[in-house]
Amino acid sequence: MRRGRFLACRRGLRGFAFVALTVGAPAHAASPGVQALERFFSEVATLEARFEQVVLDENLNTIDDAFGMLWIKRPGRFRWDYQPPEAQHIVGDGERVWLHDLALEQVTVRDQARALGRSPAILLAGDGDLEQAYDLEDIGVQGRIDWVSLISRDPQSGFTQVRVGFEAGRLHLVELIDTLDQRTRIRFFDLKENRPVAARLFEFSPPDGVDVIDQSEQFP
Repeated sequence: MRRGRFLACRRGLRGFAFVALTVGAPAHAASPGVQALERFFSEVATLEARFEQVVLDENLNTIDDAFGMLWIKRPGRFRWDYQPPEAQHIVGDGERVWLHDLALEQVTVRDQARALGRSPAILLAGDGDLEQAYDLEDIGVQGRIDWVSLISRDPQSGFTQVRVGFEAGRLHLVELIDTLDQRTRIRFFDLKENRPVAARLFEFSPPDGVDVIDQSEQFP
């Protein structure tokens, strides 16, 4: 399910600088989930983590799964490395997004701003305005996870809801629900916040011999 994975990533991975948010209450009365969300967007400049991703259909049956590594350097730089058997690198260098499918020996490149727009990708890499793109709702605690829901204001976003879960104040889960009621759940492990991240991770040059599909002048 290569295409579905790429769409989930490119729609679900970019972020924005956090603008002070409340949910019908002053900041001092914000829930633990909202406080964790505020801290994540205002204080975390770099992030490194392992991740596991699963895509579920409308009946919550698994239709795709994957795992790999994530690096973020705000604003606007990210790298998702998916491990075999369907190895992919997705790199946002601040100007373009590169998708390298190793098995297909193919690289697709798009303009980053146009490719991601106001999609849920805006959630992680730090380059936009949360209040303009989403309505924020505290949806309480489930087990040890404090959940916050972000409901898109853009009917063309492709996702109806983004749920972000924090455990002990740290990012743990992101769940993307699309217009077909499919869910992409991404669970993060071994998070390292605000540690130096090598700039080379966000640089990409197509390897020799691969097909390059340049869509950087096209709208997604």
